Amino acid sequence: MDKLDSRTKWSYSIGATGRDAAYALVSMYLMAYIQYTMKLSVAQFGAISAIIVGCLIWDAINDPLMGIIIENCHFKAGKYKPWILAGSVLNALVIIALFTVRPEGWAFVAFFGISYLLWGMTYTMNDIAYWGMLPSLSSDAGERNILVTLMSIFICVGQFSVAGIVPTVIAGNAVNAYRLTALIVALCFIGFQLITVLGVRERHHEAGEHKEALSLKDMFKIFVRNDQLIPAGIASLLFNIGTNLLLMFGMNFFYFEFGYSEGGNLVFIFTVMYGLGTLLSQIAFPFCTKAMGRKKLLTLVTVIISLGYLVLLLTGYALPKSRIIINAAGFVIFFCQGLFNLALLVMLNNTIEYDEYKFHERHDSIISTVRSFSAKLSSAINQGIVNLVLIISGIYAISQQVSALEVKAGSGEMAADQVLSLADGYLSTASGSQLFVLRLGITLIPVLAIVIAWLILGKKYKIDEAEYERICAELKG
Repeated sequence: MDKLDSRTKWSYSIGATGRDAAYALVSMYLMAYIQYTMKLSVAQFGAISAIIVGCLIWDAINDPLMGIIIENCHFKAGKYKPWILAGSVLNALVIIALFTVRPEGWAFVAFFGISYLLWGMTYTMNDIAYWGMLPSLSSDAGERNILVTLMSIFICVGQFSVAGIVPTVIAGNAVNAYRLTALIVALCFIGFQLITVLGVRERHHEAGEHKEALSLKDMFKIFVRNDQLIPAGIASLLFNIGTNLLLMFGMNFFYFEFGYSEGGNLVFIFTVMYGLGTLLSQIAFPFCTKAMGRKKLLTLVTVIISLGYLVLLLTGYALPKSRIIINAAGFVIFFCQGLFNLALLVMLNNTIEYDEYKFHERHDSIISTVRSFSAKLSSAINQGIVNLVLIISGIYAISQQVSALEVKAGSGEMAADQVLSLADGYLSTASGSQLFVLRLGITLIPVLAIVIAWLILGKKYKIDEAEYERICAELKG
């Protein structure tokens, strides 16, 4: 039987809330925290940018290594649970340190380098185990779609809780607000992952499991031999590059276009669009795939996503600089990207049964690392793009004047209303060319990346719904 019991289904899905809230805090706001609360020279900020890129690249390499470790370890508590729990606790402690410990200058750069490396490695422990557990719970296509959809809803709740609230509470008192937020999110990370650890009933697949310890050579062989995993993995990398830039540039975009105080509130509204769009896509996904199949769905949403980004590019130029237009375009983009992401996630997971069918071995943890690998590598690429744009355009230099105000507010030397008033004056000095560079980063690169991902999937990926059902039937027979 491949049917999931309700306890396992809900415990696994709900657990995503805290872990994705924690990931959202670091991935979306750690650099904003540094940019707008730390007094760092361009060289020091550049060093931190290089550290992030280097750590994320190592993290991407470390993901499949962690997959090998999990694949080779067998604990009485389960294959995945010990790693899920250990990773959540250790990562929560690092998150608190990242937003609390504040040495100055190059001392902060050194502290950040060590802490950020530890953050990536401890999150990988949790991430690979959590996602590796998903395909092992059921091979039934309907059950897997439901589980992916339900889990994605709670991912959306976790991300939205952080992405929406943080911008509304930090301006004028950023140092203390970030510190408190980090503590709350870290505790939620541990609490929600405990729900998964205590509630999920792990399943053990005797058939097809590799009995001998896996080596790096074995891992590379597993990746290369799977002709469906390769295009799905490349498409996942490109898709993540495309979708994350809008959020990573978002805070700077709203601050510089609409002002420091109003910009934070607009980030909240835009994040509501993100939350609603992504959440509704989780609900709509099973109906959309049933009505038209994944291939037609991907084509449709790629066209709509491209049109949405075009609207964002033209807003304030060929179109009025309207908050309504920006938020409406954002909702459409986030909704369609959510559908694309879910289809891609199912396609990646389906390569596990494909690999088992062709080579008579099952490697849930190893193959599941491709999703995490693509997410981490895309984050490294995106972080490099964002920080390079901020430095070259001169946006970072302007933001450092705001950072000096926040440092004074954190030490009690300046009131919040003074910070907001003076910050707006600094941000208004940005030129039209600087703002247009930001706009291109938000729109042009995402469209190119997502369209190329769609083209690769359309040409190279062959496991449609009918083929997956046939593979599963053969494995059961």
